[in-house]
Amino acid sequence: MIDPTILRTDPDRLRESQRRRGESVELIDELVVADVTKRQEQQRFDELRNEQKLLGKQIGPLQGALKKAGDDTSRAELQQQVDALMASAQTLADQVKAAEAAAGAAGEALDALWLRVSNLVNLESPVGGEADFTVIEEVGTPRDFAAEGFPPRDHVDLGELLGAIDIERGAKVSGSRFFYLKGPGALLEIALLNLAMQQATSHGLIPMITPALVLPSAMEGTGFLGQAAENVYRIEADDMYLVGTSEVPLAGYHADEIIDASELPLRYAGWSSCFRREAGSYGKDTRGIIRVHQFDKVEMFVYCRPEDAEAEHARLLEWEREFVDALEIPYRVIDVATGDLGSSAARKFDMEAWIPTQGAYREITSTSNTTEFQARRLRIRMRDENGTRPLATLNGTLCAMPRVIVALLENHQQADGSVVIPAALRPFMGGLDVISPT
Repeated sequence: MIDPTILRTDPDRLRESQRRRGESVELIDELVVADVTKRQEQQRFDELRNEQKLLGKQIGPLQGALKKAGDDTSRAELQQQVDALMASAQTLADQVKAAEAAAGAAGEALDALWLRVSNLVNLESPVGGEADFTVIEEVGTPRDFAAEGFPPRDHVDLGELLGAIDIERGAKVSGSRFFYLKGPGALLEIALLNLAMQQATSHGLIPMITPALVLPSAMEGTGFLGQAAENVYRIEADDMYLVGTSEVPLAGYHADEIIDASELPLRYAGWSSCFRREAGSYGKDTRGIIRVHQFDKVEMFVYCRPEDAEAEHARLLEWEREFVDALEIPYRVIDVATGDLGSSAARKFDMEAWIPTQGAYREITSTSNTTEFQARRLRIRMRDENGTRPLATLNGTLCAMPRVIVALLENHQQADGSVVIPAALRPFMGGLDVISPT
């Protein structure tokens, strides 16, 4: 959620953000009207409630005087006054009840509209859709396999040759877009997990193993029940959701809490299995393990002062660079365009690894500055010398296992189908430096 003050003082800022995202500008007009209506209804309720309290203060003394009245005339006059006030009180009570209901309905309508509004974009983000990103940096040089004298195998063929990936049996057991990692493939994922957590803890992040199932409040609070809802798995019988990233349980970890500013920043590194329906991706990446329904991931998550958020964002990106550098694969860093940010992000940087058999860069990590957006939705605040106010949250993928495995296999393959293990991973592979065909 965005600070409502911005809606009331500078609605054009919201309209411009929506325009840059390619989302409804008219929604902001609806929001302005709903906000005015809600405040008017709330004001009417407050006024009637105050009137009701004042009337109650008048009735009490009259009832006391009635009990003490000595003659019938006085009693009759007081009774008439009490009866009149009681009748007014009943009418007023009905009006208060109706006004309270109207204020509640107006508030619910306003909240429903707010849930449809994405975060304010950073004005430095490139404007456009998925293809309109800006390349910030390219690192490493893709191998020239033709010059080396052999055509590269893709990760599926390599996985089968090495006994590392079994897609056929994954589909037999669970359907399309599921897979088994086995033997060296399983060891490679565990090695990646260990390397990622070693790096994260060396930078002071707190390691976390998070729940894979969350309540609707956590999913909605992080912004995954809006435009991203189609890719979320819902367990209807329990009204719970399977997470698509540990960002969700990490964001919900401090929901409804006030954190002392002296504790900030709080930095976590969460490992979880992730589940995505991949709706709308029919026909895309059907071969292999690039786009799958279940995968494991290490996600960094930060709570900080809003004024520190941009520096934290740069820090998360640097840590992602450090991790990918250790894997010795070519990659590039892109500034994601406004139409491809996702509802919570104000700005997002992706790191894309070079995939030789596709002749293209593919996303393997991402880091987003969500400013105060998620914190407001989840009612997470900080307390400093200026009082209590929302803080900022950020997230960054350190390692999405399947896509990193794809990049490792394809970039480090040899002519005989073996794969050289990067030096940084060897301590977690029992010292193994090469995976050879079975």
